[in-house]
Amino acid sequence: MAKSKKLTKSQVRTIKANQAKKLKNQEQMSWQDSDLGEAQQGIVISRFGQHADVESETGNIFRCNLRRSISSLVCGDKVIWRQGKATENKISGVVEAVHERESMLSRPDVYDGVKPIAANINQIFIISSVLPAFNSDIIDRYLVASKQTDITPIIVLNKVDLLNDDNRLSIENSLNIYREIGYQVIYASSVDSNGKSELMTQLKDKTSIFVGQSGVGKSTLVNSLMPNLAIETQMVSDNSGLGQHTTTVARLYHFETGGHLIDSPGIREFGLWHMTPEQVSEGFIEFSEYLGTCKFRDCKHKTDPGCALIAAVEKGNIRQERLASFQRILESINESLQTTRFNQ
Repeated sequence: MAKSKKLTKSQVRTIKANQAKKLKNQEQMSWQDSDLGEAQQGIVISRFGQHADVESETGNIFRCNLRRSISSLVCGDKVIWRQGKATENKISGVVEAVHERESMLSRPDVYDGVKPIAANINQIFIISSVLPAFNSDIIDRYLVASKQTDITPIIVLNKVDLLNDDNRLSIENSLNIYREIGYQVIYASSVDSNGKSELMTQLKDKTSIFVGQSGVGKSTLVNSLMPNLAIETQMVSDNSGLGQHTTTVARLYHFETGGHLIDSPGIREFGLWHMTPEQVSEGFIEFSEYLGTCKFRDCKHKTDPGCALIAAVEKGNIRQERLASFQRILESINESLQTTRFNQ
């Protein structure tokens, strides 16, 4: 597959100019203070371009414009907003300010640098599945991201009803590695409700986000946990074996028993090219006692003599699969930096 073309500085400036123009037009459409009610608290249910759906303290949802002073707004943000005295073009209010975030999950974006995905989260549920093919690399990437944000990660293997003699052993061996390290692993299936009780217990009274590749069944799993939602879902492509996007924007839902859940858009790859090698290594938590003990300070942890991580693998203290995953992430970061504007 061809690498994505690197944006020139001129292209980046053009993109930013177009965004500024849209913001200016949006500001011209906004209400005057006299057209708005009193300031009130709310939470962002979802973000759509220059608009956001905000839930009021009474549980009603209003589509709002954003003040130009707001540089970033994502699902889960707690905000101060004002309701319009009339609805104009389906817009019912204005978001005026954003409270300080307790936590934030982000990922790099070619156009916007590091782009927030969701805010004020307690848990990240990393959804993997039997189909599309189980991929431990993307699990490791999310584990690295969760370590940097200090958000508790939980690994979920979805579609366990599709486990068979051909795939069961390799998948369970991979998941056992995460259990050995200390991560919680949950088996789930929307077909037979496997794992539903365990998931509901873990989700209660917390704000969680479902993340993962396209096609792993996040939206279907949300539907099984909240049957009244009827979120649109799609099957995995028969031609490519890859997942298809169903959720297009992150959206927050509430459990009647307590707790909140954000369903995020599926992705094909979760990039980490905004992180340093040191930050990536911190995400491999079993490496911690060996980091900084290599013979050379600039050790690349490949074939370097005196590498503490390689020695730990040889002694059986670190799994070879985990070191190989770490090395692949570092290689992907180097490759991405050659094709993104972060290298300008």
